[in-house]
Amino acid sequence: MKQGIYSSKAPHPIGAYSPAVKAGGWIFVSGQGPEDPITHEVKGKTIEEQTQYALENLLAVLAEAGAKPADVVQVHVFLRDLNDFSRFNKVYAQYFPDPKPARTTVGCNLINDIMIEMDAIALVEQ
Repeated sequence: MKQGIYSSKAPHPIGAYSPAVKAGGWIFVSGQGPEDPITHEVKGKTIEEQTQYALENLLAVLAEAGAKPADVVQVHVFLRDLNDFSRFNKVYAQYFPDPKPARTTVGCNLINDIMIEMDAIALVEQ
């Protein structure tokens, strides 16, 4: 059985998808960016600020599903500019305890003024 997960502390989707889906002990979080949960406006002018806001949205969805940062097993990160990697990584590293999740980071075109988007997979005890 799967369950859609929505958090009032993270943006609700504009498209046809759930912010996260919980199936068994697995939680699959859709891409989260640096959006304001109410207005959907992009927050932050630097990669550090946008990374912080994107992670706060991602962790809000995880918390709604009953997970914490230590439960995250994999993260996919999409950066507009791969030259921002080291600056992004410094902020990211503060959010996840050791052992850090497995991670893939790729460069891609992102809409509007978004510099970063990330999704995650977490596993929680049932």
